[in-house]
Amino acid sequence: MLNPCPCCSGKAFGLCCAPYLGGKSAPRTVKQLMRSRYTAFAAGAHGEYLLRTWHPRTAPAISAQALGQADIQWTGLEIIASQQRGDHGVVEFRASFIDAAGEPGVHHETSTFLREGGRWLYLSV
Repeated sequence: MLNPCPCCSGKAFGLCCAPYLGGKSAPRTVKQLMRSRYTAFAAGAHGEYLLRTWHPRTAPAISAQALGQADIQWTGLEIIASQQRGDHGVVEFRASFIDAAGEPGVHHETSTFLREGGRWLYLSV
């Protein structure tokens, strides 16, 4: 497979998260949004996408450029569970990483999402 997607879906990047990051389409499910947001963090330089998919009520007061840069190397994503009912969704995941000191770690989170105007947005942990 050419260029596997960083989100660990098993699909090629161009057929998985690339259309979302490039603004060509929008995620239809909370799982797709979670995977694309992970990919935005993993690939870096996608701060605009991260802010665009973050609910304005909980988005950080940080520039898109700063958000797209990190001292963390993301190395894998595991979706543990996802649930979507109406305009509300939840995704539990584990994201593995290597920090700036070269130490491996795992970020475990249960995120909530809200659909507004037909678009899914990351709301909170």
